[in-house]
Amino acid sequence: MTYSYDPQNIFARILRGEIPNKTVLETVHTLAFHDINPAAPVHVLVIPKGPYVTFDHFAAEASEEEIVDFHRACAQIFQMVGVAPGGGFRAITNSGADGMQEVPHYHLHILGGRVMGPLVVR
Repeated sequence: MTYSYDPQNIFARILRGEIPNKTVLETVHTLAFHDINPAAPVHVLVIPKGPYVTFDHFAAEASEEEIVDFHRACAQIFQMVGVAPGGGFRAITNSGADGMQEVPHYHLHILGGRVMGPLVVR
């Protein structure tokens, strides 16, 4: 499958320093920052620095170093924002139109700080 990455998406612009963010953690391959419109008391966005559109794109084409860095960064963030161990959290990624993805750059939402309710409303 071919993925078309838009280098003008808001997360690409954040990565280039064109738009400020409230950084939680930055590593060699990953940037995490607070969501500007939080849906929970804790709402952090985690993005790879590489040009990946969706989770499946990242999983298929990212290097092992990028994948490990991303997941280890998430583990650090869970600790930093106080959602693990114990309190719990939700990690969500939306993919494509049916998945309601708003920004065409792979990103993981870390939500916590309250009971999150049902995963999907029917």
